Amino acid sequence: MHNTPPTPADDRSSGDKIGVLDLFAGAGGLSLGFQQGSNRYATVRAVEMDVAAAATYAQNFGPVVYAGDIRRWLQDEPTPCAEVVLGGPPCQGFSTLGKQDPEDLRNTLWRPYAEVVRRAMPRAFVMENVPAFLKSGEYSAFLEAFAGGELADYDIRAEILNAADFGAPQVRKRVIVIGVRRDIDHPGHPTATAGERTTVREALQGIRPFTGDLSLPPRRTPFGRAWLPGPFKGPDLHITRDWSPLYQQRFRAVPYGGSRLDLPDELSMDCWRNNPRSASDVMGRLEWERPSVTIRTEFFKPEKGRFLHPTQHRAITHWEAARLQGFPDDYRWVGDRAQIARQIGNAVPIRLGEALGSHLAKAL
Repeated sequence: MHNTPPTPADDRSSGDKIGVLDLFAGAGGLSLGFQQGSNRYATVRAVEMDVAAAATYAQNFGPVVYAGDIRRWLQDEPTPCAEVVLGGPPCQGFSTLGKQDPEDLRNTLWRPYAEVVRRAMPRAFVMENVPAFLKSGEYSAFLEAFAGGELADYDIRAEILNAADFGAPQVRKRVIVIGVRRDIDHPGHPTATAGERTTVREALQGIRPFTGDLSLPPRRTPFGRAWLPGPFKGPDLHITRDWSPLYQQRFRAVPYGGSRLDLPDELSMDCWRNNPRSASDVMGRLEWERPSVTIRTEFFKPEKGRFLHPTQHRAITHWEAARLQGFPDDYRWVGDRAQIARQIGNAVPIRLGEALGSHLAKAL
């Protein structure tokens, strides 16, 4: 299920446009952020293995996405020229929330990313991952790969940035690796935005009252040979789960800003009782006057973290999660509820991408 590659005339930036290759592109959060940071960016090709996420990307950026494994793409197509390569290789093997399995094959997907850089020889590249990546053996191997041959032409610097410091209504720390060809002065990393942080209240302003919808509208769209749910816009995603009476009791018992630590014993669970201080954010409520916690792929499950609405007795909806990531309401989503949640949770917050895009455009 692969879209036709761009013609050679589209491969190289023209005029003031900066051609971009977006790898592990997901739903397009990093592309959107870069394009909001500067209208000079134009996607030459995007690569995304998840079919629903690739379809979402195509809905918003056009037929420039290859829906498949990046390693297969490297075999199937010549690598187009581009000024910038973007991408966030899967981070499950490094994340402190995962199993941290050093043998996880996803840990090595930075290697095809580096191969794309070697083939395209962009003026700059940006790679995003979880902070634990910096302490991994794979990061050391990544630097070694750029120590010799053609890749030695890049000056590489890494910093951990918090999306909330750049206007995102969400605390989300990520390592940002920026590599720039040595014939260009390395711009370093963008400086945090001055002033107060964007709050949950500001992010969710204007969202219509929740009416208890449990499912997405019955809508389908073709992508390649498949028919997928969608496309949906933000208001279509104002949905929740069908909560049991026990969960509803728990929600009502959690005070503003509270969590499962505030539940009476009869509403608790054995795993919580046996670990009284661990996972203190579970069943937690967001607070209006602060940024949200990191929006993860299962934000619709309050038993997984601080994902309860600040005042209503429910988890945040997909629309609210998309707002907390910075996606506009007219962004077009494809997939079922779990697939869209995964796309939202895996995205780079738009305001962080915007800061990176604006910062790098000045250097280019």
